[in-house]
Amino acid sequence: MNVFLFGGSFNPPHIAHVFAVTYVLATENVDLVAVVPCYQHPFAKELALFEHRFAMCERAMGWLPRTKVLRVEEELGGESRTLRTVEHLQKVHPDWRMRLVLGADILLEGPRWQGFDRVAELAPPVILGRAGVVTQEAPRAILPDVSSTAIRDAIRAGRAGGIASLLPREVLAYIEDQGIYRGP
Repeated sequence: MNVFLFGGSFNPPHIAHVFAVTYVLATENVDLVAVVPCYQHPFAKELALFEHRFAMCERAMGWLPRTKVLRVEEELGGESRTLRTVEHLQKVHPDWRMRLVLGADILLEGPRWQGFDRVAELAPPVILGRAGVVTQEAPRAILPDVSSTAIRDAIRAGRAGGIASLLPREVLAYIEDQGIYRGP
C-alpha cells in the first residue's frame, strides 16, 4: 500500500496544504494520503489545541478521496518527532510503503530534525516547491506562499475577511465559531 504522509502543525491548515494533498493525489501512485497534525511542536511553537487543529484538518483535507487525518501523534503523546511517528507507523502497518510529503521550505529545516536521514530512508521525501523558496530538489513553485503565521496575525487583528481566500471556507467558519486565534 502506497501511503504518503503529510505532517505539520496545521495551525491553521490553509489552501496551500489542500493544494499539496491534491497535487500528490494527482501525480503520484497513492493508495492513501495520511494527514498527520503534530501533537506538541518539537521546536516549542505555540499551537492551538490539538482537537481544534485535528477538526480543521478534517474540514480542510479529510473530504478528499484517499485522504485520512490521523491522530497518531496524539496517541503517541508528548513532543512530536517525525522519526518516532514513521517508525511507529512502519511497525503498526508493515504493508505500508511510505513517502513523506514536504514543502521545500520545510526541507530547509531538515538539519534540525531528529534523525532526518533515517526518516528519509524509511519514508523517502516528495519535495513540493513553494513560492519564495528555491531548492535543487524543488526548482519550481507548486505551492503558493501562504503563511499560517500571517493568517493567525490577520485574525488577531480582526482582518479575517482579508485572508478568506487563503483558508478553506469550512476552516474559516470553524475558526470563527470556536473563536480560535482571536488572542487576548
